[in-house]
Amino acid sequence: MHDFPDDIFTEPEDIDPDTLANLGPLRRLAGIWEGLKGVDVNPKADGPEQRSYLERIEMQPIDPQPNGPQLFYGLRYHVHIVASDEDTTFHDQVGHWLWEPATGLVMQTLSIPRGQVALARGHAARDADRIVVEARRGGPGYGICSTDFLEWAFRTDAYTLDVTLHPDGDWSYVSDTVLQVRGRDEPFHHLDRNRLRKVAEPTPNPLLKIRRDHTARAAAHGLS
Repeated sequence: MHDFPDDIFTEPEDIDPDTLANLGPLRRLAGIWEGLKGVDVNPKADGPEQRSYLERIEMQPIDPQPNGPQLFYGLRYHVHIVASDEDTTFHDQVGHWLWEPATGLVMQTLSIPRGQVALARGHAARDADRIVVEARRGGPGYGICSTDFLEWAFRTDAYTLDVTLHPDGDWSYVSDTVLQVRGRDEPFHHLDRNRLRKVAEPTPNPLLKIRRDHTARAAAHGLS
């Protein structure tokens, strides 16, 4: 049951252009991060394989996103992972983290270049130290879409990402992707975990930079 207004077209007024100031629990994810001790458990023909990996994640603020009466603030992200014993890409992923201040709704969109996309959701308080989002195959609004081959051979039935924000500024995650592997009776839990530290601060979102530049030019010319 949704509690949406009858007016689905009117957007909020006086939207604050400062995304970083309105990200709620996502504010602590903004920036560029590196993790050197990732662990991946994935399915192979002979059974589960565990591999270590190195990870770099860039999360940059986007402009506020009004959608009729809804208003989202968010981060655009790119995840790049290499296995510890290789130079080639082990995993590549892009998407957005989104926060709705009015409801505490948190969403993660993700796309990976094996032909799979997902939209996962959760709820968190503005100052939360933990964020959990979930998606399920066949869900009416928050689900998983895959290629025909993946549906046939490695069907993804569920995805959960559990993020912990640590007092020292680091953050860590555990990702659990539930697969039904062709020829296997039991679901397989494809697990990933890592802890990340910040190596660079985020840049302001484009609209905020435009507003600040305009204000600076106006001040330089003695205008309000």
